[in-house]
Amino acid sequence: MVNTDDVLSETPLFEALSEEDAAALRAGVTDVQLDRGERLFAEGDAGDKLYIILTGKIKLTRAAPDGRENLLSVHGPGEMFGELSLFDPIPRTSSATAVTSARLAGLAHDDLRTWLSTRPDVAMHLLQALAQRLRRINDVKADLVFTDVPGRVAKALLDLAERFGVQTPEGVQVSHDLTQEELAQLVGASRETVNKALADFTARGWIQLAAKSVLVTDTDRLRKRAR
Repeated sequence: MVNTDDVLSETPLFEALSEEDAAALRAGVTDVQLDRGERLFAEGDAGDKLYIILTGKIKLTRAAPDGRENLLSVHGPGEMFGELSLFDPIPRTSSATAVTSARLAGLAHDDLRTWLSTRPDVAMHLLQALAQRLRRINDVKADLVFTDVPGRVAKALLDLAERFGVQTPEGVQVSHDLTQEELAQLVGASRETVNKALADFTARGWIQLAAKSVLVTDTDRLRKRAR
């Protein structure tokens, strides 16, 4: 059973708090349970809460004009999302859906704004986390221009391994829970091109593929290919 306090204490919002302040903020947390495939909010909904993932994975997507869904990012335990409208109160710009069954901690923006107004140091800590996310988005955009598809696939696998991987004697086991189409969307390429890159990595002995998971057996070679 996950310890809620342990997960919350490692998030940007809570890690800078004293025990007293953390306890006061936890008092306003609501518990949210989602089944796999259940939608938490949709693009265009009012942005009234931020969420911290306690267990499971959540994907953020946007709809294309033709109705197709595009995967923006995947988040796991200890990660936070939905906080942009805390500082810029406009409707949601993406949809959030459970990739697996998930448990979340929700915090209402109205309550949080009042709480942060008397704690500017915590607000700065939260803004720092947002700045780090912006840098990551800029890196992704640069990769789309300057890095070929195999390089982007290698980088995505390394990122997933760092966030969701478990070290085993055979390598890093990564249960990413994504379909092949979602992996392709994550790197901004066609499924066929991504599958070709994965097949090449497998033939070279760098990875072993399984349904919605991958075993990274040669991190060094994968890292060199990601450059």
